[in-house]
Amino acid sequence: MVPITVQDELPHILTFQAPAAFSRLDQCLRQAQPEISRSRWQQLIEQGQVQVNGVTTYLKKLPIKVGDVIEAELPKPQACELVPEAIPLDVLYEDDQIILINKPVGLVVHPAPGHDSGTLVHALLAHCPDLPGIGGQLRPGIVHRLDKDTSGVMMVAKTESALQHLQAQIKARTARREYLGLVQGVPPTPIGTINAPIGRHPTHRKKMAVTELERGRAAITHWSVQERLGHYTLVLFQLDTGRTHQIRVHAAHAGWPIVGDPVYGSTGKVVGRALTGQLLHAYQLTLHHPLTNKQLTLTAPLPPIFAQLLQALRRQT
Repeated sequence: MVPITVQDELPHILTFQAPAAFSRLDQCLRQAQPEISRSRWQQLIEQGQVQVNGVTTYLKKLPIKVGDVIEAELPKPQACELVPEAIPLDVLYEDDQIILINKPVGLVVHPAPGHDSGTLVHALLAHCPDLPGIGGQLRPGIVHRLDKDTSGVMMVAKTESALQHLQAQIKARTARREYLGLVQGVPPTPIGTINAPIGRHPTHRKKMAVTELERGRAAITHWSVQERLGHYTLVLFQLDTGRTHQIRVHAAHAGWPIVGDPVYGSTGKVVGRALTGQLLHAYQLTLHHPLTNKQLTLTAPLPPIFAQLLQALRRQT
């Protein structure tokens, strides 16, 4: 077997050649690094952390041939004991099965390198003492996530059955997620759909990009113009899929990036206001209650900086 090499840097890079043929990529990785569980390998593949012969793959069932070169990014193991923190939550709805909150701008959803405290998960653990163990240690109860500077409605499960039910709704596209975003530019038509696969950027590993389907995953975003404001446009986005940075990547790919997006757009001032993050807000979430099946629709008001900027643009136009 060809020796496995691991670079002692962050992130760890595991590189090796397949010593034999495997019917599935996750099986090959599990044999190469047995201290990492197969389910964890599947998560890393789905997150775009594995390349085969220099191409990122999201297929855990990808057949592997003898001699294929496999490279995987491994987060450095860190001991983690989450301590509840009394961080205020804007609760939109809560019962014994679910809690829906309005996440503010700047709040990280779950612990990650550089964010081992002060996250939404820490706040939830203080608010819901029975949450630990629901869905994993670092993301207890988390059904879906929002980027740090994206605000708005998030749903959290308080039981294991509720978590599975809500995740199934997202997968089946019966949970409707709608976002308001201010974009720079003017979309060419009042409504439209962006159907373009998203995968890891070929050279910037921390970025996502529109890719060929074999190098990414299907991603569908519907949009409709809500208000034209000079060179800016308020757009309503609806997700069919939930890829990392999906709206931000699709909007930039279409030629009208989200205002204030430091990764895919441009930062700076808009009507004299300095922005440090994207103006994207999870405006409305519609789901079926995991126990009663009753339809719930929750709406979160725009954060102050977003609302104030809209008013300023309206005064100019």
